[in-house]
Amino acid sequence: MTILRKAFAWALGGLAVLMTSASPVHASGDLLVAPTRVILDGKRGTQVILNNVGSEETTYRITLEIKRMSEMGELVDIDTASTSEAEKAALGLVRYAPRRVTLLPNQPQSIRIGLNAAEGLPDGEYRVHMLFRAVPKTNAVTEETATNEVKIQLIPLYGIAIPVIIRKGELSVTAALANARLDQGQDGPLLAFDATRKGNRSVYGEFRVSKPGQAEPLLVQKGIAIYPEIERRKVELQLSPEEASAIRGGEVVISYHDTPENGGGMIAQLRTVVR
Repeated sequence: MTILRKAFAWALGGLAVLMTSASPVHASGDLLVAPTRVILDGKRGTQVILNNVGSEETTYRITLEIKRMSEMGELVDIDTASTSEAEKAALGLVRYAPRRVTLLPNQPQSIRIGLNAAEGLPDGEYRVHMLFRAVPKTNAVTEETATNEVKIQLIPLYGIAIPVIIRKGELSVTAALANARLDQGQDGPLLAFDATRKGNRSVYGEFRVSKPGQAEPLLVQKGIAIYPEIERRKVELQLSPEEASAIRGGEVVISYHDTPENGGGMIAQLRTVVR
């Protein structure tokens, strides 16, 4: 093991890292990030890969933030002064480097992630969000603009935030689905239902909507989490008019499955008639 690798092999009490090559890639602007979700429950560190797929050299700043999930599934930014003790502990657990990178077009870069010691922390799930944001380029001020006029240029800043989840100790979770109904959203019909969670860790996976006796699901929605700060999340799945017609008034099966790379096991299921 090299000195560099040793520097990032931090421990967290006899546990192991969960990461797979099947983790998806998330894109925003000209930046690709893989994986989109990191779970650490071990003594080994891991890495996230950034790739600049744009046509210009770009600098990115990497920071840690606290976000809380609302009952609608939105991730809300939390000011540092308002963080709980567990959230403050999560910020102190994660170490990463580098914190700023400049990438040429089509140049990948690894961000190494490790953990500080967690002695004294109660068993549980801790979470931060790692934010990757492009740093805007500054243009030189010409004599003409400096003396004759003031120009304001608005530069949009985009970023990608991925959860970094730390699990410590014996954790358990159960989930259930209820109250399925058809709603109308701004972009068309929705299949809405309540997903509830009990326990001291999050759940994450995909929802499948199918008709009894049919092998293929009508609808699959991936990447839906329910984090420990909420016990109930309202899930809304966008439907086409044809899908809504097929579901309305008949029996459907709504199932919540773990991700395929984690075995795809059933988390919860609901058989119901949707009206």
